[in-house]
Amino acid sequence: MIPKDIPILATTADLNAWCAANKSADKVAVDTEGDSLHCYFEKLCLIQLSVVDQDLIVDPLSGIEFERFSQFLRERTAVFHGCDYDLRMLRRGAGFVPGAVFDTYLAARILGFKEVGLASLVKSFFGFDLPKSSQKANWARRPLTPVMLDYAINDTKYLLPLAERLASQLREINRWSWYEETCTRAVTATAEDRERDRERVWKISGSAVLSPRGLALLRELWFWRDAEAQSVDRPTFQIMRNEELIELAKNAAPGAKVRSPSWLPSARRRRLEETVEQALKAPEADWPQRLKSVRIRSSPEQERRLDQLRAKRDALSSELGLDPAIIASRGVLEAVAREPESASTILMDWQRDLLGL
Repeated sequence: MIPKDIPILATTADLNAWCAANKSADKVAVDTEGDSLHCYFEKLCLIQLSVVDQDLIVDPLSGIEFERFSQFLRERTAVFHGCDYDLRMLRRGAGFVPGAVFDTYLAARILGFKEVGLASLVKSFFGFDLPKSSQKANWARRPLTPVMLDYAINDTKYLLPLAERLASQLREINRWSWYEETCTRAVTATAEDRERDRERVWKISGSAVLSPRGLALLRELWFWRDAEAQSVDRPTFQIMRNEELIELAKNAAPGAKVRSPSWLPSARRRRLEETVEQALKAPEADWPQRLKSVRIRSSPEQERRLDQLRAKRDALSSELGLDPAIIASRGVLEAVAREPESASTILMDWQRDLLGL
């Protein structure tokens, strides 16, 4: 059912007044929407909030100042489903530094749920099917349609009762401390921006089949596309898809004619052709080399440790009803088998306790 009369706060005064009116709330469900499917420079376009008996939306694009709101939220438990994206968006778009956080996604994983998406959990606990019609909506557009509002508000409407039930189950089976440590690590990670590795970011799916010359062309094509996307503030796939970049790079042979797509605007096609021409002139010394996968040879002792760790991890996974990767991923097990002392930094306390490390 499409909601009616959902409050949409679009001024600093209204948002501050809402914070003052809800000072008794100890938990607030939070979700955000951005426009990464429609822009290169993603913006915080929507903040959805739910407290007991009220759901509302905040419009960050209306020039709101978030200082009072950020303080209000930091003084309470903010409930998210998959906090990583939302906390990063709130930090960049509203200057928010979190206080207490509860993440229903992480809680469900530690409880051993097989389906941990919000829609699956809401269906399981409350028997309601969340709408999916606005998953790819442009949240920067105004006005928001009733269908978009319906989709948006349902992302927080069920979070508070869901969090209560998950927290209760975590305590019942003595996994609350596991959850707390996992959530703390996840929240801490959101305080740092992920930096792109310029030497690897262009090595997209399909690039492994390319020759060194083809890789040289693909590298320049990738950065050409990135610059074009930035210049018009559009996502890169709207400039050219990855598969099309690979097809162009496959023709990077001496004397071969690399045909630029006819559907490109003339100015963009000209810049593409200039990029191709320059890339094909690059000396062989400047071509990137295909990275060979180097397998670190393990000693018999390391292999024995790995086998023991894997066997114990898998037995615990079966006994506890957990995805093995939650206890320790294959990569983590290999690292610990090679360097046992790394367990204290790679693994959390509860993981080390389970594995006896």
